Amino acid sequence: MEKKLIKTTSAKSGKPANGGTPQFVFGKENFRLMFIGLGVIALGFLLMSGSENIYDTRKMVIAPIVVLTGFVIEIFAIMRKPKKKETVE
Repeated sequence: MEKKLIKTTSAKSGKPANGGTPQFVFGKENFRLMFIGLGVIALGFLLMSGSENIYDTRKMVIAPIVVLTGFVIEIFAIMRKPKKKETVE
């Protein structure tokens, strides 16, 4: 039995061999959620900064919860499948 090798991309350009558009791993919604997650993480670290009273409730409780929420948003953004566009032929 002979195996057939199917060439899906061009070796030189990296574009699909059939002339179609390349399929990206993440969709527009995934990138939007990733940037929101990064913003939430940055907000958590800003809440954690400062040199006065390191045992403040904002620094000990609220900021770590905000950072962990940002990481949960990032994981959700990575794991979410992008919606497929319906093509009309």
